[in-house]
Amino acid sequence: MVNLLQGWAEQYRRVRPAVVVQVAGGGSGVGFAGLIDRTADIAAASREIRGAERERLSAMHGSPPAELTVALDALAIYVHRGNPIERISIPDLAEIYGERGTVARWSQLGARHAGCAGDTIVRIGRQNNSGTYAYFRQIVLGPGREYRLGSIDQSGSKDVVALVSRMPCAIGYSGLAYATPAVGVVKVAAERAGAAVAPSTTTVLDGSYPLARPLYLYTATPAAPHVREFLDWVLGPGGQAVVGDLGFVSPPRLLSAAVLRGR
Repeated sequence: MVNLLQGWAEQYRRVRPAVVVQVAGGGSGVGFAGLIDRTADIAAASREIRGAERERLSAMHGSPPAELTVALDALAIYVHRGNPIERISIPDLAEIYGERGTVARWSQLGARHAGCAGDTIVRIGRQNNSGTYAYFRQIVLGPGREYRLGSIDQSGSKDVVALVSRMPCAIGYSGLAYATPAVGVVKVAAERAGAAVAPSTTTVLDGSYPLARPLYLYTATPAAPHVREFLDWVLGPGGQAVVGDLGFVSPPRLLSAAVLRGR
């Protein structure tokens, strides 16, 4: 969510020149840690807060945190632009990325990839403090299954896409907002025999793309007035225009920041 927060920070500076919104990345877990330790006013996350994190926040601040769904995202599957593969299923992704996985070569997926001489799939992923890492494990690998060792893990979503663009044998997962002409975006099917769907605003909103997810902002309650003002703006027309401009999707319903007053 770093790009999204930076976009909001830049636009908000024009609306409230006296307010500086500082943005730091590192993964959803880092954001929650900053909120718990009071080194951050807001935690941005691409996953829901965990029970232990919620308990620590409640103990530190005296009340549960507020959760705001501020955007929707399609988690895209990226390959090198020279890779001819057009579709992939979630079960196939689980066999590529999951422990004891049975898919290790592009030819097993019917992809004859001339640019990948060895045919071996190179897995690009995220570090384990990333909300994207946690979401992919939950939705793709399923309960109780861990990642297969040997992937090349990156600290940022942009880094995943950049590395895939340079490695003909690679596959990676990252937000659709990071797509570039240097990579291919593969259609995804929920089941091997199911219809494969391309990620887009339409398929995220109608629920047909199987790797669509909400993006969150969390803060303590009651939130300070300057935090409430920023979050009201994020949820309003100005903030949601940034959401669309950066390739994300506005949620159908947006919750008023009145909840941040502890109501």
